[in-house]
Amino acid sequence: MSFMAMIFGSQVALSCIVFCFLFPAPVAPAGVDHCEGTLYPELCASTLSVIPDLHAKSLPDVICATINASEAAVNAAAKNCSNYLRHHSYALDGRERYALSDCLDLFSQTLDELAVAASDLSRRNPSSLIDDVRTVLSAAITNQDTCLDGFAYVGHDGGYRHAIESRLYHLSHMVSNSLAMAGKIQRREPRRKEALEGYGELDAVSEFPAWLPKKDRRLLQAATNETKADLVVAKDGSGNFTTVSEAVEAAPSNGKQRFVIHVKAGTYLENVEVTKKKKNLMLMGDGIGKTVIKASRNVVDGWTTFRSATVAVVGDGFLMRDLTVENSAGPSKHQAVALRVGADLSAFYRCSFVGYQDTLYAHSLRQFFRNCDVYGTVDFIFGNAAVVLQNCSLYARRPLDNQQNIFTAQGREDPNQNTGISIHNCKVAAASDLAPVQSSFRTYLGRPWKEYSRTVFMQSSLDSLIAPAGWLEWNGSFALKTLYYGEYMNRGAGAGTSGRVNWPGYRVINSSVEASKFTVAAFIQGDQWLTSVPFLAGLA
Repeated sequence: MSFMAMIFGSQVALSCIVFCFLFPAPVAPAGVDHCEGTLYPELCASTLSVIPDLHAKSLPDVICATINASEAAVNAAAKNCSNYLRHHSYALDGRERYALSDCLDLFSQTLDELAVAASDLSRRNPSSLIDDVRTVLSAAITNQDTCLDGFAYVGHDGGYRHAIESRLYHLSHMVSNSLAMAGKIQRREPRRKEALEGYGELDAVSEFPAWLPKKDRRLLQAATNETKADLVVAKDGSGNFTTVSEAVEAAPSNGKQRFVIHVKAGTYLENVEVTKKKKNLMLMGDGIGKTVIKASRNVVDGWTTFRSATVAVVGDGFLMRDLTVENSAGPSKHQAVALRVGADLSAFYRCSFVGYQDTLYAHSLRQFFRNCDVYGTVDFIFGNAAVVLQNCSLYARRPLDNQQNIFTAQGREDPNQNTGISIHNCKVAAASDLAPVQSSFRTYLGRPWKEYSRTVFMQSSLDSLIAPAGWLEWNGSFALKTLYYGEYMNRGAGAGTSGRVNWPGYRVINSSVEASKFTVAAFIQGDQWLTSVPFLAGLA
């Protein structure tokens, strides 16, 4: 781990050094305080105090320097964690070992994300990539909190957490300062070619974007047996492999082109991990309920929430269509994830995600779900990605007798993170097991998992199961002033807002301009990268 960290660290530092040598920065005006507006100004000042010739550096150069310092902090935390795992392995139970392994994976992802941020800032025109910079820095902060969350059920004192948390808070604060400074760089709209003028518009016949290349339209519109796959998975042995995991492992690493794996009809009892090296991968099933990937890891049986996922995706550019992912642990096992996604620019089309508590873990980076079904009970769409669910059906199931249903639990920890959950033009209803008894259970749109939790429901159908208050506290007054919860032009028996909570952070959105901030085009820049699934770029 420490060797890999050194490699990634060199990438971060080198990108900044090369840029500064080739493109000397203009002298910043005297008196400019780069730390103004950061959440941790004293830490910011001490970080910048050791940067040579600070007054002569541009803002992107300064942020690059703070990222270099953050990278060193990641290396220190990773080394500390690795040493502890190596020297105290005999004394660790399974859950703490999983938590430590989670942290090491997350540190590695953080180093990658810092390298991407530094590389983008080192371009000749970094303002055109500022959305990407904010996205990866937001994810880098989330990773540290996820690492600490893994120790939630480790003994009375959290086990190793007490030894590492101060390092991780320090690291998160450093990245937070970089993120705040990045927010001062004015975003420049990317230039669009004439051929792409149809961004966001739907073809009247296919309901795919008018600008979608014919090749990608064919890939999604054609019947499964008409789509050429690179590998085939079949339980009966008629394909290249009999398990999904084997096919994923066989896929090329760091692929530049779409690599299609066809998973034939059947139930595959396995946990599948798409690692960060497996880029531009596509899993294509034979349809919801026909192709099913199913497993049952959960926290009661000793897994961390992060590690409990039936399918975990980290490789960027991932696409999934026409299959079901299920965690069958059941409501008594509590946190049990069906799908976890920490892959940037990932999309899911005509899929179903089935579980109870914590079904869909939209962990980090930019994600899009279209025409998907999500089933669960407690916090069953959660995480800290920038994610849009569009034209999806969200179903609350029957929970345990002492539980309440909550559709979302968003985890934004920093007000500068560009993350949140946007539910757009979706159906929000009771599943078949809840519908006959829905009056016996309270069901809410969401609750604030973290201090700056952000979730919006827009132009969606909210059925009668939604409690009049709409939203639920997490713990007393926690986050009620700092969260952002909004509802815009919803419909249905549960859409009335007269009885909603009166928290400072809740609002009925009356402005289309404000609502538009949470559309595919504005919130996840989907009009720049979504080329394989249909979508509506703006408001319906």
